[in-house]
Amino acid sequence: MAKVLIVDDERDFCDAMTMLLTRYGYEVMCAENGKVALDYLRQAPIDIVLLDIMMPVMNGFDVCRTIKNDEKLQEIPVIMITALGEKRDRITGIEVGADDFITKPIDQGEVLARMRSLLRLKEARDLHAQAYQSLKEIIAFAIDIMGRFSSADCDPEAKLDDVVSRIIRRATDMVHRPEKILIGELASDGHWRWYSYEWSFRELQRIDIVAVGEKEWEDFWYQVGRSERGYVNEEQLQEPQYEPIARFLRLHGIKFHNFVYYGRGKTVVVGLNYGRRVGPHDADVLMGMVALDSTLRSLAGQVRETEEAFAYLIQALARASEANDEDTGKHILRVGEYAAFIAGRLGLSEQFISRIREQAPLHDVGKIYIPESILKKPGPLTETEMAMMRLHTIYGARIIGNHPRLEIGRTIALTHHERWDGTGYPDGLKGEEIPIVGRIAIIADQYDALRNKRIYKPAFNHEKTCEIILKGDGRTLPQHFDPHILEIFRKEHGVFAEIYERMAD
Repeated sequence: MAKVLIVDDERDFCDAMTMLLTRYGYEVMCAENGKVALDYLRQAPIDIVLLDIMMPVMNGFDVCRTIKNDEKLQEIPVIMITALGEKRDRITGIEVGADDFITKPIDQGEVLARMRSLLRLKEARDLHAQAYQSLKEIIAFAIDIMGRFSSADCDPEAKLDDVVSRIIRRATDMVHRPEKILIGELASDGHWRWYSYEWSFRELQRIDIVAVGEKEWEDFWYQVGRSERGYVNEEQLQEPQYEPIARFLRLHGIKFHNFVYYGRGKTVVVGLNYGRRVGPHDADVLMGMVALDSTLRSLAGQVRETEEAFAYLIQALARASEANDEDTGKHILRVGEYAAFIAGRLGLSEQFISRIREQAPLHDVGKIYIPESILKKPGPLTETEMAMMRLHTIYGARIIGNHPRLEIGRTIALTHHERWDGTGYPDGLKGEEIPIVGRIAIIADQYDALRNKRIYKPAFNHEKTCEIILKGDGRTLPQHFDPHILEIFRKEHGVFAEIYERMAD
C-alpha cells in the first residue's frame, strides 16, 4: 500500500483527495503547510507527494526544492498542483525538481494515472538502489577479506555465512531483502545437498535440509531451461512452469509468496519472501553472492594445496637435518605437537598454534652443518666440539632466512637452547628476553630428547623424564624453563606422554 502525502492549506481539497485515494487503496496523510509536510517526510516513509504551490509559512516551490536537495528524500516523486494555464509555475516547478504537474480542478482519472506512473518509476528506482546497496555490501566484504586473507582464516563455509548475513532480512523494515535463503549444492554422488538460512533471535540460523523432492527441483530446473536466474511474484505462482518448485518448497514445509533464484555450476541460491515485488536486480544480488562464494572456495582450495605443499617441504627440510643424527622424523613431529599443546594452554591464537606446530620441527635444521663425528660421538664433547655444536642454532636461523612466513621457525631454531636463568646459548638471553616460541620449544625438545635413546644416554620413561625436568639432574634444571610453562608441564605432563605414545617411532 503506497503512502501519499497531500500538502495543501485548503481543508476541503485535502478531504476530497483523501476520500478518492483511500478508495483506491492508498494510505493518505495531509499537511496544511510546507513546514508540517517536511516534518512528516522526515519522520515516516512516504512514497509520493501531492504538493500545492500557494501556501502559508512555506510555499510549494521551497518545499520541493528542500525535498530534492535532501539525500534521504530526493527520490520521492513530487506532483505539483498548479492553476490552469500557469506556465510560469510549471517552469519554476521543473527548476526546483518537480516530477509532474496536475491542474485544478482535479481530473480524478488523470491524477490516478500520473500517480501510478510515478510510483512504478519509484519502485524500479528503489529496486535498483536496494540491489545496488546489497551488492555494495558484498563487494565491501570481498575487498575486506581479500585484504586480510590468510591460511588460518580461509573457511569458505564461515565466509558464506558472513555473506548471507549481509543480504538476508534482519529486521521487519528490511522489506527489500529475503526472509529466507535456500542454497543447493550438487554433490559428487549426483544428489543435491540443501540448507537454509533465516534470521532468528538476532542470530543467523543455518539449517541442513533432508534431501527430498529432488525430482521436483530437477523438473523445475528443466522447465525454466536451466536459465541462470529468474524471479517469480505472487501472481505468477500459478503458472505451470513454477509448479515443480512450489511442490519442492512445500515438501520442505517452506511457506512463500515470491522468490528469486540464481544458479551457476553446481550451486543454486533461492531467496524467498521479499517484502515487496521482486525483479531482476534481486537476482543480480544472488549472482554476486554465488560469484563471491565460488571465488572463496576456489581460493581456499588453492591455499590448502599451497599450505600442504609448504608443510611437506618444512618436514622434508627438518628430516634432512636429522640425517646424521639419531633422531627420527617422528621426533620432529612430536616436538611440533608438544609446542602446539603448550601454545594452546597459554591462550595463544589458533593461527599461532597452527604455525608453531608446523615450524617447531625446524628447531635443529642447523645440524646439517655439524659434522657427523660430533653428532654421533659416544662420549662427552670437547670444548671445541661443544662450541661447534652450539653453532647449529645460528646455522639454522641462516638456513631458514628472514621470510615473514617462517619467522616462528627461524626464531625457534635460534633460541630453543636459551634458558630462563640466562645460562643458555647462543646469546645467553634471560627470562622474557627469550621469545615465547623459544621458551616453548626448549621444554618440548627437552622432553622428547630425554624419552629417546642417544649414543651417550639410554631412553628414559615418562616418569623419569618428568623427574629430570621438574627436579633436575645436574645437567637439566627447572630454572632453565619459563616458570609458567613449567607449571603447565607439571599439571598436564600426561598429555606429553599421550602424544609420545600416539606418535611413537
